[in-house]
Amino acid sequence: MTRPRLRFGAFVPPHHIPEEHPAIALENDMELVEWLDRLHYDEVWVGEHHSGGWEITGSPELFIAAVAHRTRTIKFGTGVSSLPYHNIYTLADRIRQLEYHTRGRIMFGVGPGSLPSDAYMQGIPTARARDRMEEAIGPLVQLLASQNVTEKSDWFNLQNAHLQLLPYKEAGVEIAVASQVSPTGALAAGRFGLSMLSIGATSTGGFNALASNWAIAEEAAQENGHVLDRSGWRLIGPVHVAETREKARENVRFGLHRWLEYMNEAAALPLAPPPGVDPVDHMISTGFAVIGTPDDFVAQIERLEAQSGGFGCFLVMDHHWADRLETMRSYELIARYAIPKINRLNDNRFSSEKWLKENHALFRGEMAAAVRDKMSQYAASKSDRHLSPEMVAHFNARDKS
Repeated sequence: MTRPRLRFGAFVPPHHIPEEHPAIALENDMELVEWLDRLHYDEVWVGEHHSGGWEITGSPELFIAAVAHRTRTIKFGTGVSSLPYHNIYTLADRIRQLEYHTRGRIMFGVGPGSLPSDAYMQGIPTARARDRMEEAIGPLVQLLASQNVTEKSDWFNLQNAHLQLLPYKEAGVEIAVASQVSPTGALAAGRFGLSMLSIGATSTGGFNALASNWAIAEEAAQENGHVLDRSGWRLIGPVHVAETREKARENVRFGLHRWLEYMNEAAALPLAPPPGVDPVDHMISTGFAVIGTPDDFVAQIERLEAQSGGFGCFLVMDHHWADRLETMRSYELIARYAIPKINRLNDNRFSSEKWLKENHALFRGEMAAAVRDKMSQYAASKSDRHLSPEMVAHFNARDKS
């Protein structure tokens, strides 16, 4: 029995160098989403950040509402809404409204917030961010399930709180919890029976924690009467592909160094290679990134499936290592050549081609016989003066042979 088809999409923090015009950067992100929709990608997740200068989408809900009507089938996720930063009642109400604006194509990704500077500016202790996320998830799940909620903590107070609108679709909105190396996200996903977003799934720590984090989530789910579905598990990692490995490597020279500088010195994520090691070589050899061909992308998915035990969706971490046109081309090559191979979309086409090749002589003979028969009928009734001499000679030669 074959596994279910994997879904594919993009995780858009976004990452834009501060030298760019911000309005153009945001418009380019919207055009990327339109491009993904045309290429039949399944999902796009949009981040929330408030500092650092690169990740300039302060409200994923605003971005999603603006781009939703420019697309047809792609689904949208908040990737993620940082729960400690929000009044959880009004956040739930905005997500419900987005269900209607997107006609049910919204997913609600939640997390503690990834930049300590965001929390600092709001007077939120970084050490409390994950606790606040966990405290907020339960009431949010209830609110989005159209329940009345009365609950109080040291940072929110809900009094008979309920949403005015029922879910756009009866099943409601899918909720996914961000998970990295620590078990926090996995525990929350299991406790509330939610989906899981494994951010940094291809980093050494994230990759090594995939199977254990799923086990943690499943154990917590069983303890709380839930059953988790691997189809709701999304893995995230950076990818850039081109027609050849050499071209892919050359493409990422455009922006990789600047991106590493931001991630290491501003975002404080330790991604720098060891001294004297080429960053492209390091990212490829450690499995952190695919910088190669569509077949290299296929190999990465197979590697992740083996390590994790199975998941439902892979999201390309959008990074702008290459220029805009080569980035769009990378997504196209994945959609045209890698995804069909992973999901075996063309098995019947290959079988059909093989069948025709194996029976080529038979079908060619039958076609020739049918044409020759019609030519003979015409010659018998009208004479052969209007028939092409070349065609008559061709079929006479075939008959003699």
